[in-house]
Amino acid sequence: MSLSRRSCSISLLLWQAVCTLHIENSLIITGMRIFVAGATGVLGSRLLPLLIADGHQVAGMTRTASKRELLVTLGAEPILCDVFDAEALTDAVVGYLPDVVIHQLTDLPDDFALVREFSDANSRMREEGTRNLLAAAQSAGSPQFLAQSIAWETGGSGARARNYLESAVLAINGVVLRYGRFYGPGTYYENTVPDRPRIHVHEAARQSLPALNLPSGIIDVVER
Repeated sequence: MSLSRRSCSISLLLWQAVCTLHIENSLIITGMRIFVAGATGVLGSRLLPLLIADGHQVAGMTRTASKRELLVTLGAEPILCDVFDAEALTDAVVGYLPDVVIHQLTDLPDDFALVREFSDANSRMREEGTRNLLAAAQSAGSPQFLAQSIAWETGGSGARARNYLESAVLAINGVVLRYGRFYGPGTYYENTVPDRPRIHVHEAARQSLPALNLPSGIIDVVER
C-alpha cells in the first residue's frame, strides 16, 4: 500500500499512526548530502553527529559567527547565513547541492520566562524563514525537505505560523516532524518532565533519522 499523501484516502490520524510505525522500522540510506538549517539549536546540535555517524555529508547553517567552531567540532561544514537574507540563503543552499534540506530553525530565548516575548520573532521564523528556505531548496533542484513543527496546540500568531509552515512543506511534498515538548540537557525542562506530548531531546534526534526516507506527510515525534 502506498503511503503517498496524494493517493492515500485514510484519515490524518491513521496516516500519522502508519508513519509513526514506519519511522521506527525504516532503513536509513547513507551517503547523502544534507543541509541543516538551525544546526546549532537544541535539536540540530544533537542531530548533526548522528547524521555524520550514519555516513552523510552535512552542512550546518548558523547566523551566529561565534558558533562556527561548534559546527566544525560536531563534524559539519559550517555555513554562516541568515535565513532572512533570501539571496545569500539561496546561494548557500544551491552551492551545497544537497539531497536533503532539514529545517530546524526557531527563534527562542534561552530563558523559558521570556518565551512569550519571542512569540512574534519565532512566528516570523516559521513563516518568512520557512518561505525563504523552501525557495532556496527549490532553486537547488527541490531536494527532500524535512521541517520541525510542534505536536501541541497553540494560539495566536504561533498557531498561524505553524499552520503556514506545515501547509507550505506539504505543498512541495516534504515531511513535517511534529515534536513533543523537549526535555533533558539544554532544554527548558532539564530537571523536570513536561506535560504530554513530550520527548527527550536525545530521542527526538534519534527518531528524526528514519524520516529521511519517508514519503510526504506529518510525523508525530513523541513519547508513546
